[in-house]
Amino acid sequence: MKRILLPAGGALLATGLLAAGLAGAAQADPDVDAAALAASEQKAAEVLNFWMKSDNAALKQATAYYWDNKDVKKIVQKGGYVADGKPGSTPPIGAEKTTTVKSQNVNLPKSIGKVFFEGRDGKLYWCSGTSIQSNYRNLVATAGHCVYDIAANDEVVSRWVFVPGYYQGKAPWGVYVGKQAFTHYDFSNYEDFDRDYAFVTVYNGVNLKGNGPSTKQVDKAEFEAYKGEKDVKLEKITKDEYDAGVAKYGPEGPFTSKTVKGAAKKVAKDYTPAAGEVKALGGIEVTEFDYNKAANGSNAQLNGEKCLVISNCKDLQGDGKPVNLSKVAISESEYKDLVAKKAKGEFLGKVTTENGGWYKQQYYVKQWFATPADSLEYFKIVGYFIIDGPSVTVTDAGRLGDNVGGQGFAWNQATGKYVRTFGYPYAKHPDGSKPYSGVTPKWCYGKTGAKATKVPSLKIEEHISLKCAVTGGYNGAPWLLKYSNAKRMGYVNGVTSVLYDTDNNDRWDYMSSPYFDGETNSVYAAAANVWSGSIIPKADS
Repeated sequence: MKRILLPAGGALLATGLLAAGLAGAAQADPDVDAAALAASEQKAAEVLNFWMKSDNAALKQATAYYWDNKDVKKIVQKGGYVADGKPGSTPPIGAEKTTTVKSQNVNLPKSIGKVFFEGRDGKLYWCSGTSIQSNYRNLVATAGHCVYDIAANDEVVSRWVFVPGYYQGKAPWGVYVGKQAFTHYDFSNYEDFDRDYAFVTVYNGVNLKGNGPSTKQVDKAEFEAYKGEKDVKLEKITKDEYDAGVAKYGPEGPFTSKTVKGAAKKVAKDYTPAAGEVKALGGIEVTEFDYNKAANGSNAQLNGEKCLVISNCKDLQGDGKPVNLSKVAISESEYKDLVAKKAKGEFLGKVTTENGGWYKQQYYVKQWFATPADSLEYFKIVGYFIIDGPSVTVTDAGRLGDNVGGQGFAWNQATGKYVRTFGYPYAKHPDGSKPYSGVTPKWCYGKTGAKATKVPSLKIEEHISLKCAVTGGYNGAPWLLKYSNAKRMGYVNGVTSVLYDTDNNDRWDYMSSPYFDGETNSVYAAAANVWSGSIIPKADS
């Protein structure tokens, strides 16, 4: 197999080897590079909180991570593969109960799931991956570029977690925080995609049991700074109390507020009330189109500024500037209810479903109203509140391999054999078509190419290919040799690295994986013998 030589004038140290507490095996083998992802239980707990707060909102917001390979128009294939040793394999663990299979339906393995992480650009991404057999039942196999951000000086990504069986914000077998990443030195240091694979040790999984939204009372400053869902509590008062408050604090509060009931008409800001009529500042919900028209409060029709639906859109922000409303994560039932209301014209906002999550976004503007003086109600603001997702009970889910099993591992295998791959395609084809949602896993089946795939731009000289028309998001998906549909187990003998359009029709039709040889086995073996442990104490049985 090829080797990339160190530059003349001095050797380079693998950045992962400088981290304290990393596996001794990595230091002993020059092929193996190891790097900490969440080296302490405290750091792992911070990662969990980031992804799982607000009903797994961050998981729902992540998008597929993939390489745009429009420059790779055709696969160049030359020669065959020369193994660097004898074929070898390690059997799966925790095989699911054997069933008699009488149809051609493919049984999806519990071991597959999504790898989530934060890139060095600050964006949230996911790849595909699988649980794989290891001594401590704590190992995940995926692509190297789903662990190392090679666009950011080859640094490991942040907040790395694995969620087996992920489906629309749900984690049926828990969330597993990555502790330590093992890659080939040539990938993590030289971006050699012939070594685009990674094995990540994970802490015990964590399960959450929700107890409903958490509402917290805060002061006005924290209320104004908070970007999520929030509200104010109003207490009804008399007109005399209101007038006294206005005299003390002014018509805009901050401790008094006035709302309108009964029939009211919208008027311009400079409208002069008629006898027995009062002009009051309130708020109305509008469409996104009208919200955008009201920028800077200059639109005559909607006179007033963009605002939050709090205290009738009075200026609780304190600065008079337009408010940029953010999307709010909602449940599936809320999403369906709002879709029905929108069809009836009872909801003017926007509802979306993205990457398995549901969201709403509403738009409001300030509006002046004229109403009979005797139809007014008066209120005082008595509390500011923020709403931050469900309160939850946290429990230890146990080891990954005990919960979903672990696929076997094989190296130095002959090419031209059948494999079955499982992953989560999501992105568009180059022509813009988008056949996959990324919500549910898809699979491909076929023989691997007998000739080596070469892509000079990615230093690829020895990839194996497979005909498969999936899209981005499938990156890191395991290629399983000898997959048993009854046991839902096989042997990881590759991971999806690069997608190709080989017939120039702007649709991906092939993909490739590094060839798993003895050096791959060295990386795997180093990772397979490293313990992780638990983030939290196990729940009482």
